[in-house]
Amino acid sequence: MADPTLTDIADKIDDVGRMLARQSATLGDLAGAGSRTSGPDVPLLVELHALRVDALACAATARSRRERAAFEATAAGLERLLNGRGGRVIVPRAGEPFSSTTMDAVEVVATEDAAQDRTVAVLREPGLQVGGRNVRPARVAVHRHTP
Repeated sequence: MADPTLTDIADKIDDVGRMLARQSATLGDLAGAGSRTSGPDVPLLVELHALRVDALACAATARSRRERAAFEATAAGLERLLNGRGGRVIVPRAGEPFSSTTMDAVEVVATEDAAQDRTVAVLREPGLQVGGRNVRPARVAVHRHTP
């Protein structure tokens, strides 16, 4: 049997998705068909991304498995909303080459291994891309070779 708390959270996330779709349609109707934009709503996606980051932070500091699972389910639902509205979460993995177009280096980690120079050491915060444009760069710690 599914955890009632997780089921409630999943239902609420679905409700938020439906509400956002209705509100977007209503706003489009109010603005008029001739002025309707075909692109994603960037401010909305930025806010959804921030909520997802907050949910993941709560999951990382949760006191119980049940709370952690609830926050992770919320974050997953928010990511589905982001993807469904034209956004893409940028999550560089450790060892990937650093890319200044999609990442910000917020920390430098010394390494003696020359092969790790200028690669991602740790993801600090995921980024957000909308329509091929980097709206929020991923914040990462980067290896720097020090002989």
